Formats: sequence, C-alpha cells, structure tokens
Amino acid sequence: MGLRRIGLLAAFAAFAFGAAAHAQYPAKPLRLIVPFPPGGGTDAMARVLAPKLGEGLGQQVVIDNRGGAGATIGTEVAAKAPPDGYTLLLMTVTNAVSMSLYPNLKFDLVRDFAPVTKLATTPHVLVVHPSVPATTVRELVAIAKARPGALVYSSSGTGSVSHLAGEYFGFLTGTKMLHVPYKGGGPSVTALVSGEAAVGFATMPSVLAQVKAGRLRAIAMTTAQRSPSLPGVPTVAEAGIANYDVGSWYGLSAPAGTSREIVSRLHDVTLRLLAQADVKERLAANGFEVLVSTSGQYGEFVRAEVERWGKVVKASGTKAE
Repeated sequence: MGLRRIGLLAAFAAFAFGAAAHAQYPAKPLRLIVPFPPGGGTDAMARVLAPKLGEGLGQQVVIDNRGGAGATIGTEVAAKAPPDGYTLLLMTVTNAVSMSLYPNLKFDLVRDFAPVTKLATTPHVLVVHPSVPATTVRELVAIAKARPGALVYSSSGTGSVSHLAGEYFGFLTGTKMLHVPYKGGGPSVTALVSGEAAVGFATMPSVLAQVKAGRLRAIAMTTAQRSPSLPGVPTVAEAGIANYDVGSWYGLSAPAGTSREIVSRLHDVTLRLLAQADVKERLAANGFEVLVSTSGQYGEFVRAEVERWGKVVKASGTKAE
C-alpha cells in the first residue's frame, strides 16, 4: 500500500471518527457556567436559556453559578475546561471590563474561548430606595450635590458595569456618591431593597420586579433609548446629561479548541430557541432584547468590547479591590 493511500485512509478515518463523535454529541448533560451568584440579570438569562437549550440538544443543561472577583472566578473555570462542548460560559460585558481591571488573569477572553453567539442586550436602570426624596435625575443630582458622599450606591462588584455607570454619572454631573460593591447583582439589589444602599445602576432583569412592586423607584434608563419594559421612565440623556449611554450584553461561549462542528450545533440550536415566541416573551418580560449573531461576529464583538472597556477603566482609574 503506497504512502499516499495510507495518508488518505488515515485522513478518512479521522474524519469518520470526528463525524461519529459529532453525531453522538451531546451524550451527557452539559454545564452552563454563570460567573455570578444567583439573583442577578445574568442568572435570570441563564434560567430562561438552560432548559430550552437542553430541549434543543436532547440533554439537560445544568447551571453552575461561580460568582466572585468581577466574574473572573467562573470564567477561569470555563477557560480551563476540556474543549468537548460539555462546558459553556454565559459571558457578559463584565467579562470585558475585568480583562483590564484584573492584571494577573490566568485566561484571555479572546484567546481562550470559542465564540458561539451573542444572545441579548439589556439597559441598566437608575433606581433609588423609596426613602430617597427624588423622582427625577435632576432631584437626585441636587441631593447628591447638597450632601457629597452621603448617598451610597451599590454595584455588583468593583469594576462592574453597574459600578462604572455610577462613576460615569458622577463625572458628568459633578456629584460624589459613596460606592459599595457587592458580590453580584442579586446581593446588590437586596441591599437596595433593604435600604442599606440608596442608589443603584442595576440591570433591568435584576430590578424590574422590584420596581413594579414599588420596592424601588426607577428614576431613569441608562441607555440612549427608553425601554418597552418601563416605557414611562425617561433616559438619563433626556434629563439633560448628554452622552450618557450604558448597557449590558450577554453571549454564549465555549472553551477554545471546541470543534467547529460542535460550535455550529450550539449556534444553530441557540438561534432556534431564541426565535421561539415564548422565549422572546419571557426574556422581554425581564427586560432583555434578543440580539443574535454569527459566531464570527460575536468573536469580533468581544474583541472590540475588551478594547473599549479597557480605555474606560484606564481613564477612570478604577482598580480591583
């Protein structure tokens, strides 16, 4: 048998083995790592996504909450997982921020992950505890200026978007509030509802129910456009603070080295489930806007976000605590 024929047979065998492995995928439950504690916006997204993804793949998708250190703990676990398609990461804008905030990370968001697809975006909401006598941005600014450092604003962690949104607000309005970081969006909102914190720049999914129940008061949306979930709430920009536009995004990623066939399968199944009317309805009810992409587009988007937030972190002087 000639060398050429042996090579062709070897190549065919490798292809057949890969095709067989792909045909069997998934043969066991998958793990979806959420790099935040239960209760925040990312967790809310996961609890809509995981069961539907499991239905589409024919296997259970188990949520694994690994919060802490600006989403870096859970993200490192995902980056070091075998690239076999059985561990996925629910990535967010906080991941992009943390790439510049934490100098000694043992992973790279671009190098160590295979992008699957962008999932959704959501605005943040400027909320206050009902004890704060402000119903508009102008009233809140007046209180903050009259009592510099007296108002406490909570965030899901140092360097999180909810933190930087507060710093950006203070910079544009000339106000100073005391930042208190918590270990995730859930604990941050709990602090707001209890009155431990007075102000928050929280994701829509984490506070929408609290706002509707009257436990928190929505002052403004942080994005350029109003949200259909709270159509009567104006934007920060509408209050006269130009150029204020802050929001969050969510995406699905796998460890680098995951085969193109598996990434393609995950991409196709995810897009099909996000097109389902009941999924769109549930996400919209939580303040999410479905926004999907190709795997390549999502990869370029993550790269651009890492660069964008790197500039913001540098300019703000924010450091990990």
